[in-house]
Amino acid sequence: MGKHEVAHIVWDWNGTLFHDNEAIIGATNAAFAQLGIEPLTMERYRELYCVPVPKFYERLIGRLPTDEEWEVMDEIFHRYYAEHRVACGLTDGVPELLAGWRSAGRSQSILSMYVHDELVPLVRGFGIEPHFIRVDGRTGPSGGSKTEHMVRHLRRLGGVEAERTVVIGDAADDAVAARHVGARAVLYTGGSHSRASLEGVGVPVVDTLEEAVAEAERLAA
Repeated sequence: MGKHEVAHIVWDWNGTLFHDNEAIIGATNAAFAQLGIEPLTMERYRELYCVPVPKFYERLIGRLPTDEEWEVMDEIFHRYYAEHRVACGLTDGVPELLAGWRSAGRSQSILSMYVHDELVPLVRGFGIEPHFIRVDGRTGPSGGSKTEHMVRHLRRLGGVEAERTVVIGDAADDAVAARHVGARAVLYTGGSHSRASLEGVGVPVVDTLEEAVAEAERLAA
């Protein structure tokens, strides 16, 4: 297959296209309770959150969780999240932004660290799946970086050029993964990280997804 000559966006899901902050913080606090950690506010969570996720826990308790603790906390997190995500919806303006990017002849995809078999029906349920040339979720263990997943994702896109690809996400790890494959990144302040923590990454930081798409168009030109 020949090279893909148009601009491409790789979208993050949780905290970016999908506004699930309340479910995330609730699930995190449910997992923390297992270790006797006091509940976090959303503000504190956004100040401290990082990947790999066990390092986030280390910031809070002064040590890495044991393998046994991690397994229990991870199970609690995902069980709570699955119960509460049903009250969450797309970030404001997402359907129009996706349709506009597609109608301009550009392409887009989703790469998420949310488990693949849960992600695909969730995206489909919002009626936005046709806007994407590929939707990939996590297929291995949870808690790691997006970097190696990004390598596989771009390879599977069938000729999309990294140089004309922009990753839009809410976490520093999105920018790290983009840099690893030679793509650009725009980080959105509405999800898991505070603006202060994102601004140290060295990529554009925006407060709305509309701004993110405009910045992606500029970067991929």
